[in-house]
Amino acid sequence: MSLKSDYSFMRNKLFFIVLIGLFPFTLLAEQSTVSKVWVPDLGNGYYKNPIIYADYSDPDVCRVGDDYYLVSSSFDAVPGLPVLHSKDLVNWTIIGHALQQQPPYDHFSKTQHGGGVWAPAIRYHDGMFYIYYPDPDYGIYMVKAKNPAGPWSTPALVQGGKGLEDPCPLWDTDGKVYLVHAYAGSRAGIRDILVMNQMNQKGTKFINEGVIVYDGHGVDEDVEGPKLYKRDGYYYILAPAGGFDQGWEIALRSKNIYGPYERHVVMNQGKSDIVSPHQGGWVETKTGQSWFLHFAQPTTYGRLVYLEPMKWVNGWPIIGKDQGNGIGEPVDQYQMPNVGKKYPVATPQTSDDFSSGTLGLQWQWQANPQATWVFPFKSKGVLRLYGQLLPKEFKNYWDVPNILMQKFPAPEFTATTKVTFNPSMEGDRAGLIVMGMDYADLTIENGAKGLILTQNSCLKADKGSAEMVHSSLPLTTSTLWLRVHVSDFSQITSQDKTLKVTCRFSYSLDGKNFSAFGNPFVATEGKWIGAKVGLFCTRQQWSHDAGYLDVHNFLIDK
Repeated sequence: MSLKSDYSFMRNKLFFIVLIGLFPFTLLAEQSTVSKVWVPDLGNGYYKNPIIYADYSDPDVCRVGDDYYLVSSSFDAVPGLPVLHSKDLVNWTIIGHALQQQPPYDHFSKTQHGGGVWAPAIRYHDGMFYIYYPDPDYGIYMVKAKNPAGPWSTPALVQGGKGLEDPCPLWDTDGKVYLVHAYAGSRAGIRDILVMNQMNQKGTKFINEGVIVYDGHGVDEDVEGPKLYKRDGYYYILAPAGGFDQGWEIALRSKNIYGPYERHVVMNQGKSDIVSPHQGGWVETKTGQSWFLHFAQPTTYGRLVYLEPMKWVNGWPIIGKDQGNGIGEPVDQYQMPNVGKKYPVATPQTSDDFSSGTLGLQWQWQANPQATWVFPFKSKGVLRLYGQLLPKEFKNYWDVPNILMQKFPAPEFTATTKVTFNPSMEGDRAGLIVMGMDYADLTIENGAKGLILTQNSCLKADKGSAEMVHSSLPLTTSTLWLRVHVSDFSQITSQDKTLKVTCRFSYSLDGKNFSAFGNPFVATEGKWIGAKVGLFCTRQQWSHDAGYLDVHNFLIDK
């Protein structure tokens, strides 16, 4: 390790310790919340899909005792690798994140859209939780913890290299440890194959060169996301193929870990409205039921999480409702899993009143955060965002790292935040933002003549476009309520039959009477992720004492 890299490591390690002191994301006790906009538990013994109407993409799941744990991709969002908990596979709550900072630390101090954490796998072995995740530009990493809420270990690079993706481990009954993975053609220059490697006993390094166990060319194009299991003497690999638009799920099985593997399609869209059911993970309840969690075709909302019943017939799984041909199709509603008892309704956290002195687990930044970006101000009951200097290469907010956001939580919702802006210099800006490859914001700006409220949008932000101002209003107060209402509708014309997710902005001076402001905006997804909503505070000039935005609350409602 060079002096420079050693210094960077120590600096980031010190920051990590400071950050944990300020925001113990993974150390918070689990708090059950119930969404006001999407509840999958119907309360009558049935549930509806998706069970998580939010972008928890590439989900994987494991069970330990009566508890279920889910992880998903997080790309360049920090904290990363969210960990969710459930007692019944339907009602989920965020309990922590396995990554408080994303390595390489300097690389992820800037936004790296589409990079970072791709599809992970979570497993429990010998008293320890393990998560294996790929960074397609650097390799396969592993983190472990005794408590799934954290703290998790420093990421260990299991195998370096470009394009390694979607790893999944297996501790075999003979003590050997294996890992199956795919290759991303965008980085590796090869694709559509699944490769099996043996690891050392600690699961920290590959100890062989790897063997191709399945080639999907011509049959299962875009095969990826393999999950590895052992059942009744067979090794099984469950994997999606066919891509996001018309994909399916396959099962491979063999008596030998290295194959040859038999192949069978176990789920496709069938007659359901759930397009291209994609990758996920199998889990078994204590009562012996099998279930499969997966995502489907991405939309503006991202990759939503679905729960399917799963049964075994003649040694092959059928995922979803049996079509009568040994292939399942996704379900819209189904009986709740039999886990032995009924548990309270719970949903991933959304609203935050910042009264606890900690930042809610639903929040993520666009890059590794610095310790001066945000502080809970518990005695005031607010969250304080300090204005950060815009990057030298600034074109728009697409590449600004200090934007604090959360996932869209439902097909229709309203996000309302009460804020007080205390600028330091001209050009300081803060406000509410809906972020994707196109974005829009409702901004309080410190202009030459005082505070002004503007509504802005930026189309093709990922291409470096400039913001457009749609409405502007002088302000006589620094405290106001900012709101965006998000709803989806189908644009049905002879030329356009697509889903439009429309955002309408408004503001209030008293928190009761809201006035529409600016233009409606059609939200778009980000790079491999869904659209997000959140907060920002920036400045154009350096000073020894930055301006700040005090956020009194952030409420998600109908």
